[in-house]
Amino acid sequence: MPYHPSSQAQALIDRLVGDEAAKEPWHGKPLPQHVAVIMDGNGRWAGERDLPRIEGHRAGIQSVRAVARACRKLEIPYLTLYAFSTENWKRPRTEIASLMKLLRDFLKEEIPEMLTHEIRLDTIGNIKKLPLYVQHQLSKTRKATRTGQKMQLTLALNYGSRDEITQAVKDISRKVAKGT
Repeated sequence: MPYHPSSQAQALIDRLVGDEAAKEPWHGKPLPQHVAVIMDGNGRWAGERDLPRIEGHRAGIQSVRAVARACRKLEIPYLTLYAFSTENWKRPRTEIASLMKLLRDFLKEEIPEMLTHEIRLDTIGNIKKLPLYVQHQLSKTRKATRTGQKMQLTLALNYGSRDEITQAVKDISRKVAKGT
């Protein structure tokens, strides 16, 4: 089922990077160097539309693509997606399995796009607890994109607690400050 981001989200993206952006006084005003997105509410979005939860997660992938395109167009070099927390393991096993397959497929499908746009993939969180097929695809995608210079896409996977998130943001900030 095709998904179109919510009208509010799409309006914001259009305002930032669409035709209207040319009318905005961006010149001389600083843009953020790092955008972080907590991917939350996909299942609720699907439920509100009487769709299976997995359709909400598929829709979330389309929103992620739109955000990444917007960041690329605005030349924002760092994008972090908080995609799967340790709390997500409490979900039904079938939903977790579907999420892991979506993640693997997303990573595989996005390699050509990441290479074209010089996007480097990085991860934070306890990756070793993810299914081996996801670990393998993460490794393959990181290796394939390791030379990307225009954007760093960081996936926060199997992360937990506010302290861990705070530490991860600090680690990313240090990397940004060092230019690595």
